[in-house]
Amino acid sequence: MHKNNENIIALTGLNEELENYFQNTIIPQLFVDANLILRKFTPPAMRQFKLKKEYVGRSLTEIKENFRFPTIIDNINMVIATGEILEKEIQTTDLRWYQMNILPYLLRKENKTNGVIITFVDITSRIKDLKEQEKLIAEHELLLDTIAHDIKNPLTALAIGIGLLKKVQEKGMERFPSLLENVESSLTKMKMIINDLVQSRWHEHRYQAEEEILDLQNILEDVKLTLAPQINESNASITQHISVSEITFARRKLRSIIYNLVNNAIKYRAPDRLPEIHIETYSENGFMVISIADNGIGIDREKLRTIFEKFQRITTSVEGNGVGLYLVKQILETSGGKIIVDSMPGKGSTFKAFLKLDVSICSE
Repeated sequence: MHKNNENIIALTGLNEELENYFQNTIIPQLFVDANLILRKFTPPAMRQFKLKKEYVGRSLTEIKENFRFPTIIDNINMVIATGEILEKEIQTTDLRWYQMNILPYLLRKENKTNGVIITFVDITSRIKDLKEQEKLIAEHELLLDTIAHDIKNPLTALAIGIGLLKKVQEKGMERFPSLLENVESSLTKMKMIINDLVQSRWHEHRYQAEEEILDLQNILEDVKLTLAPQINESNASITQHISVSEITFARRKLRSIIYNLVNNAIKYRAPDRLPEIHIETYSENGFMVISIADNGIGIDREKLRTIFEKFQRITTSVEGNGVGLYLVKQILETSGGKIIVDSMPGKGSTFKAFLKLDVSICSE
């Protein structure tokens, strides 16, 4: 009897601790049993999904509309059936984004899943920030490229005009040659300054950002979050096999490389099949190779030579400005790397980005 009392006291204490946790956590969480009966939920879940206390004990199928996410029942059933954790980014019908984690609740003695614990983290603002950041980066790089390219044209025209004026011979223009020489000298100095700015300082600072040790897995998750609407709309399947994950690189630059290549794989999908994208990494001769393969429309052989040029596009039937691959090539080459592509029209393409690895990483 004394032993039973101790067990009851211990169970009571554990239950109180669980109740305290559910009442005080700031994260929306649900506990659903193996029969899809809602057993507990946290106050934030009550506020976020307009849950009521009387919902406890009811089947989730009766209140699934509160979560505004159509496949939540299917996701729960999959975790119960497999006993594996499910982590995914979801968009609810009210256009909010969540990181949803469904964890199996295991009865270890019986070795079976008796329900799930579901956690929702609101990442709407993060998604918005990532999209805005990617847009600003693309616009900034495009603006700088356009300025550097276009500013040379009027200068060249001005130089030609001055050359023609020097040939003009008219009476009463004795001082004209010396005045013209001054203008020409000023123009030469201006060209030297601009050349220095465009060629030297630009190439030194253009893609410069603080380097840090990065985990490619984290970058991939950020990119998938940013492209989540396109992934969902196209029903794209993204698989990955990451053999090398750690690299010293600028976060913004690495995100831009992955973002542009994955975005293109989705954009240039074949109309008769769902897009399948496989991301793989491995080391080769001191480089991390990031391979992104797709089953899209592919690229004609004659276009393979020009796709990395600014404003060049694989096809005009897809929206874009033809800058993405150009930027990827510039980022890689200014960092000592390179990019190659292998493609077959109608079958798909494989882009391989080569990034220099640290000597210490290469030797491991």
